[in-house]
Amino acid sequence: MHKMKVGFAQLAVYTIVIMLAGMALGRITLTAEKPPFQPGRTVSAEESNVVTFLPAVDENGEGVLGVLETTVKPGSGLVLVNVNNLLAQFDTQLSGRTAAQAAANYTGIDLSKYDIIYNIRVNATVIEGPSAGAALAVSIIAALENKTLDSETMITGTINSDGTIGRVGAIAQKAAIAKEEGAKKFLVPEGQATDKQTKRERLCSNIGSVQYCEIKYVPKTLNIGESIGIEVIQVSNVQEALKYFVE
Repeated sequence: MHKMKVGFAQLAVYTIVIMLAGMALGRITLTAEKPPFQPGRTVSAEESNVVTFLPAVDENGEGVLGVLETTVKPGSGLVLVNVNNLLAQFDTQLSGRTAAQAAANYTGIDLSKYDIIYNIRVNATVIEGPSAGAALAVSIIAALENKTLDSETMITGTINSDGTIGRVGAIAQKAAIAKEEGAKKFLVPEGQATDKQTKRERLCSNIGSVQYCEIKYVPKTLNIGESIGIEVIQVSNVQEALKYFVE
């Protein structure tokens, strides 16, 4: 019993050392526990890769475009997030696990026999928030079903294990970078195709020979797609998103 306790302690120390070494090299890798997938049908024993794009915002609120490569291969149910030269918030990493659960529920495939690896490359130092979740889920499903994703379609949104897509911020900035990088369609969560803004207006009136002016801030509803020049499509779950992604 005493030897067993020592072994566990040594394992914990080795794990911490490995994590610190990875951070020092500028690479953060998250190894998730095996998710509670139910048994289901399996895919072929061959490795499958899918590449898609991630519209995001950097630490300054500017739009940036990341590249997501998702690999599904035979394994033991691990979910790995590999981010080069980037500090990813924990909720972004956690989205990788939730996306895997959503993909398993959608396809009926038992992912406990496969490893999922996300490689994210982006020209930024920090990516905040779980807004890549929907893209992660779509990429896994495409890999499992050997589908090719349309390179002119991009998506933003959180993901839930039941496949529903949740709201995120900075839709206009992400839509702008998506268009700039060649996207024709930009998928957003339900209810986020418009943006509420406040417009400054100067209202003047004449009373006799005197002109009186006042500044008012009037709420306006902005159609993001029309203002940026890209087709913005609202989707509520991965099933709807795949209709626009899969060729």
